[in-house]
Amino acid sequence: MANIRPFCMPKWGIEMTEGTIAEWMVKEGEAFSKGQTLCLIETAKITNEVEAEYDAVLKRLLVPAGDDAHPVGALLAVFADADATDAEVDAFVEAFKPADTAVAAKAGAGAAAEAPAPAPAAPAASAPARQPIKIVTNRPISPEALKLAEAEGVDIEGIEGSGRNGRITYQDVAQALKPERGASYRGTVLLPEEIRAIFASPLARRIAAQNGIDLSGLAGTGPRGRISKADVLALVKPKAPAGAPVFGAPFEPVDNRPQVQPFDKVRKVVAKRLTEAKQTIPHFYLRVSAAVDELIALRKTANMVLGVKASINDYLVKAVALALVRHPDVNVQVHGDSVHVFPHADVAIAVASPKGLVTPIVRQADRMHIAQIAAATRALIDKAQAGRLGYEDMDGGTFSVSNLGMFGIEQFDAIINPPQGAILAVGGVNKVAIELPNGDIGFESRIQFTMSVDHRAIDGAAGAQFLQTLKGLIEAPEGLFQ
Repeated sequence: MANIRPFCMPKWGIEMTEGTIAEWMVKEGEAFSKGQTLCLIETAKITNEVEAEYDAVLKRLLVPAGDDAHPVGALLAVFADADATDAEVDAFVEAFKPADTAVAAKAGAGAAAEAPAPAPAAPAASAPARQPIKIVTNRPISPEALKLAEAEGVDIEGIEGSGRNGRITYQDVAQALKPERGASYRGTVLLPEEIRAIFASPLARRIAAQNGIDLSGLAGTGPRGRISKADVLALVKPKAPAGAPVFGAPFEPVDNRPQVQPFDKVRKVVAKRLTEAKQTIPHFYLRVSAAVDELIALRKTANMVLGVKASINDYLVKAVALALVRHPDVNVQVHGDSVHVFPHADVAIAVASPKGLVTPIVRQADRMHIAQIAAATRALIDKAQAGRLGYEDMDGGTFSVSNLGMFGIEQFDAIINPPQGAILAVGGVNKVAIELPNGDIGFESRIQFTMSVDHRAIDGAAGAQFLQTLKGLIEAPEGLFQ
């Protein structure tokens, strides 16, 4: 009997309840091999690539790309051996009625790992046989990734882990097993079939095909040299602007009907969450300003000494983190009728990305030095702008910082990001006139802060004391290095 397996909607993280197939990379009836990208699945904030963990054929495609969101555990497709008949597949689909969503989700996330793996294909004549090895390492690596690396004789020292805190995942080892792309792809503009053979993200390949861009000589900036969307967009030539109207020419009406752009999945989720937050959370607002001349001067000196390019926002994140651990009644999450108080500050930073507003988290920022915070925020911003943020990058958080000062905004009110209890809106730096001790008029740089607070969990006095501590750290910034 043929080996038939279900492919269900996977579950990534506790809060994921549904997902959408953004794109199928394999067609119905087409064979695929281990490590090949099967499809792209969109969740609330991220798009994940699903890679095959065994060789098989996509015998039945049940959910097309772009269809509505489907719950975790929903049957998306059926994988089977090449000799499986349509009757066998029909019977399998009819019999597949998952009684337990958790079991179905487990099957969807790793059906290949649960099912008995088929016999490995014979290696190509030109590829040398790999010998199993024993790996002893203190690097963070998943058990399945270590098992695969030992079985295939892979040297993990040269692998850059893509998991949390640099953890080497199964996909990292599988990618290291792929042969390097050679010069056989060089030449004129590549066809879509040829573009698929280059180590690039699916979105990067699609943009390249649409714009006639040759990826063969392009060096990727993603993990292990992968070509990302940003790499390709950098090569897209902007369209020539329309000519300016001649002065005095007769006015000719043009079609001014709006271009209707429905919310994409991410924007729908963001709109829903923000609406619920504003309607269900009793917001109140606390405002304060702080002098930042000393912070600006210290930042310039400290960056030279430390050899980093920490931004003002990095210093603000550090100040917020220190103030949170001194005021734990603000470092909270609200879950129903209970308040969760945390010993360390996980500070979320609001970032504008191609997928909308995202809030990746700097974990335990109160324990980090400025250089570490600068490196962590830069890495998160780069991942957000490249659309590569994972669930682990945005899960949790005890407080948010939203900075629009770089856009010239002096002051604004932000909406709380549940389940967090507060968010700090940071305005721009402005010169204001002050009276000097000798009676003369001078100028100093000040920055405006507005904290939006969930009144269910945080009282006004607690929020005010937090802001006073934050102001003191900013105006006496030496305390940020203690």
